[in-house]
Amino acid sequence: MRVATWWAVRGAAVSLVSVQYPGPAVEILAHGGGDEPLEPLRAGTLFHLDLNPWLSASLLAVAIVYLYAVWRLERRGDRWPALRTVAFLIPGLGGIASVTLTGVGTYDTTLLSVHMVQHMVLSMIAPIFLALGAPVTLALRTLPQGARRVLLSALHSRVAKIWTYPLFAYGLFIATPFALYFTGLYRLTLSNNFVHELVHVHFILVGCLFFWPLLGMDPLPGRWPYPGRAMLMFLSTPFHTVLGLTVMQSTTLLGGDWYPSLHLGWADPFTDQQLAGGILWAGGEVVSVTMLAVLVAQWMRQAEREARRVDRQLDREEAAARSAAVTEAAAGTEVAAVAAGAAPETAAGTGRQEQDGYDPLGSRDTQGASGR
Repeated sequence: MRVATWWAVRGAAVSLVSVQYPGPAVEILAHGGGDEPLEPLRAGTLFHLDLNPWLSASLLAVAIVYLYAVWRLERRGDRWPALRTVAFLIPGLGGIASVTLTGVGTYDTTLLSVHMVQHMVLSMIAPIFLALGAPVTLALRTLPQGARRVLLSALHSRVAKIWTYPLFAYGLFIATPFALYFTGLYRLTLSNNFVHELVHVHFILVGCLFFWPLLGMDPLPGRWPYPGRAMLMFLSTPFHTVLGLTVMQSTTLLGGDWYPSLHLGWADPFTDQQLAGGILWAGGEVVSVTMLAVLVAQWMRQAEREARRVDRQLDREEAAARSAAVTEAAAGTEVAAVAAGAAPETAAGTGRQEQDGYDPLGSRDTQGASGR
């Protein structure tokens, strides 16, 4: 853990200071080259806006739709937690924008370490906060009845059950980085802009498929109980460690000859790859442990809610039993009172019969004797 922390601190330091190595600057841009010189990486260059029209419009449209749904919900008198809105818009959509529409996106094909930061945000950090925003629940509460039925049918379809099944999503989440970095696919993403952007979308979707059912904020099919979710999150941690250490200790550059062909005098590809592996290792551990803590906290709150529910049920049963006992006791008292009131009347009637000399058997004997 100390080594992971050291690498995390080193990665933060590199992002805040200029990383320059002796040598001439070469006129190369990210995503395949260009005519303008790519400056050495500095803190200011990371925060510089690099807007992509299509991506910017897409993120803005999603934010507007979400805010409109919240407005409709509150207009009819229903409340929507403000923290959900904040989580969805700022760390969720904002996290995606921060690594795709800034200098991080500019340098993501120039430095592997910058790409790893982008990878972590798109596949782990942003999907968690998008899930905390509960957009599916919001849609179900604001859509018209027909559209709501369509959405519910899609959520309960066989395809949705397969894709959101935790073990299936877990397999995709674990296999994606290994398939990307240790095949020729990563080299293709560096030279082909369309494939590069497609991988970004894949990162986000796989992260959502993995974290959405784990957090359980939306009514997705196949959600596991909290012990199973925590175990699945725990089992994902070693894979980030293995992947990060493999990247750090590899003597072969990821992407083949791409990074050496850039001839950047201010960055060494092998040193940068070691830093990238440390970011992947440390970042994966931090996110996994934090997510595990969130799941445990949710589990404890759910256990407390269940305990309160059981207590209320027991209180209702105890109150019903007391009420039944009181009713039964009242009924027994009434019966006893009726019986006590009937006893004197019976005694009085018997006394009157004796005084009148009424004896049914004796009368029959007398009558019989007289007849004889």
